[in-house]
Amino acid sequence: MADHELTTGSTYVNRSSRELIALARGGDSRALNALFTRQKASLRMWARGRLPQWARRALDTNDLIQEALLQTLRHIRSFDDRGRGALQAYLREAVRNRIKDELRRVSRRPVHQELDEALRDRGCTSPFDAAADAEQIRRYKASLGSLTDGERMLVVGRIEMSYTYDQLALATGRSTAEAARVAVRRAVLKLAQKMAE
Repeated sequence: MADHELTTGSTYVNRSSRELIALARGGDSRALNALFTRQKASLRMWARGRLPQWARRALDTNDLIQEALLQTLRHIRSFDDRGRGALQAYLREAVRNRIKDELRRVSRRPVHQELDEALRDRGCTSPFDAAADAEQIRRYKASLGSLTDGERMLVVGRIEMSYTYDQLALATGRSTAEAARVAVRRAVLKLAQKMAE
């Protein structure tokens, strides 16, 4: 009769955690399951809210509890049972460590947050970008002024007006599009050198 009682689930519910630990150490998976179920409920109540909301991206508190329980109960044979409440205290410490690990992991990567609508880019440039662009344009115009009329025509035609090399050949009196391409390349290199000075 006693053997039959051990195989039914109801007898595990009535046993103390210390008895379940002893049975689980002996390889009884049902005792381990009962222990798992019993500890999970009280751990969940204890751990509720301990993982900050901002850290709950992929994992939540229940996941951390599950991991801690699985890890601890896998190594139940090495658990040092020091009396009443020892397993719960041990599991709480395991969950606390998991929470610390998760906080460290999350703090290493940026947290995804929705951008406030008021802060969204509306196509406006920042003051820095506007100043940098203005400086670049000033240097471009000053350097363009130092080129010859022919070079200036090639650069403006190609860069600002997007003329093809065929069009530039016709506009500048060059015999082929290839000749216009070579002339544009020389003019742009000269412009770049002037801008770098």
